[in-house]
Amino acid sequence: MRLAPPLRAAVLPAAALLLALGGTTPAAAAGAFGPLPPHNPYAGPAGTATMHGDTGSSDATPLPGPKAGPLSSDRIALQSACPTVLVGSYGFPVALCTTIFGLTPTVHLLDPADGGSLAELPLAKGSLLGGVYAYLDHLDRLVAVDGNGDLLRIAHHRDAAGRWELSVDSRLPLGAAVPAGDAVTGVSPDWQGRVWFATGGGVVGTADDRTGTVRTLALPAGEKVANSISTAPEGTAVATTHATYLLTAGADGTPVVTWRRAYDRGPGRKPGQLSWGTGSTPTFFGPRTGTDYVTIVDNAAPTVNLLVYRTDTGAQVCSVPVLRAGGSGSGSENSPVAVGNAVFVAGTYGYPYPKLPEDAGPSVPASDKFRGGLSRVDVRADGSGCDPVWDTKVRSAAVPRLSTADGLIHTVLRNPVIPGTDATSALDPYYYAEVDPATGAVVRTKYTGAGFLFDTLQMVGSIAPGGVVYQGTTTGVLRITAE
Repeated sequence: MRLAPPLRAAVLPAAALLLALGGTTPAAAAGAFGPLPPHNPYAGPAGTATMHGDTGSSDATPLPGPKAGPLSSDRIALQSACPTVLVGSYGFPVALCTTIFGLTPTVHLLDPADGGSLAELPLAKGSLLGGVYAYLDHLDRLVAVDGNGDLLRIAHHRDAAGRWELSVDSRLPLGAAVPAGDAVTGVSPDWQGRVWFATGGGVVGTADDRTGTVRTLALPAGEKVANSISTAPEGTAVATTHATYLLTAGADGTPVVTWRRAYDRGPGRKPGQLSWGTGSTPTFFGPRTGTDYVTIVDNAAPTVNLLVYRTDTGAQVCSVPVLRAGGSGSGSENSPVAVGNAVFVAGTYGYPYPKLPEDAGPSVPASDKFRGGLSRVDVRADGSGCDPVWDTKVRSAAVPRLSTADGLIHTVLRNPVIPGTDATSALDPYYYAEVDPATGAVVRTKYTGAGFLFDTLQMVGSIAPGGVVYQGTTTGVLRITAE
């Protein structure tokens, strides 16, 4: 997922298939999928340390969502778009937002009791994505790169009067490692404690703020990095606008390409996407180690394909068309959700972003309706290929999050004002939704609001301990709980 700067930076009805009070979880419940990626010792809690849950970007979590029964939804107004809400080991959410006025990246420490902002810290302005992709380290510090090109670790603590505050615990200037006019798009720690980063212009690097060492590698000219990066014990996955890479670090920390696989990037950027190429942050997953495979969605026209590779060799396991239920045209700006042998892809084709990045270029076609769509593909047990399982018209307006604890996919739906159409408008209603991963059916919804204030803009929700869902919107954060 990449945040569009509003800022700079056959649909299921809302009341359909409500989960019965006291009902049981779907058949594909806890433990049915397989292992999550192994926990990174230099990252925060499993499921809440990164925008995509873990450093493998599985978009899955071991935490359950809200318990069965009536739901409550509250809006936390922060006058900012908040694509990143992470939760540390003590349960305090940390949100990285971009203000609507001034476009300033700002860190908020939220109250776990009601979601209110306990403290905030503005950061130096720079690239849009510098205010999006970040992670919590093993000491609950937010790790991000600011507009000055400094790698920051931001801690939260109480002052002498007992008030919460946020402060920069350490700062490492990346300096010449980031070329003039370029900016960092994604960061993630490796298993040696180094911070990997990638720039929009296609520079990949490692930074060790214990020694001050920064090492870089320039990827081929013309390849941009428009999404975040993922790390696993086997290496770091980076998807450029042309190819997917697995990189490892040499003895001195310099990135080395282990394998590169080009993909079909189509004739141009599709409507509902923010760059010409894949919209995926690469996702590690697998039934044995949790990182047997890495997957992205390409930008083929008219229908995109889910691509799965073996992590160790880069050998392609499969290429499967996805998001076909919406009719002509399909595309995804979101990272696949994957765990075990199962992969889920949410469609963003035609999503009406209020504004596009300056370098987005024209879309092909120039515009289209929001198709939505949600697909499941399973990798065969013997690794010989992949098989489509289901394809629905679910109009997800967020990056879904799969809970292996409750066996549900958690997301937000953007439904049309006129049911049964593909139209979108400024009055569209939004619903928190839970989807059965075994069938693709929506099993519970909760109305959250209508219009721009509640637009989740294909951002990611995070499930916190206690069954609380935090979902970023264009103007703050939604807090969804059981009543």
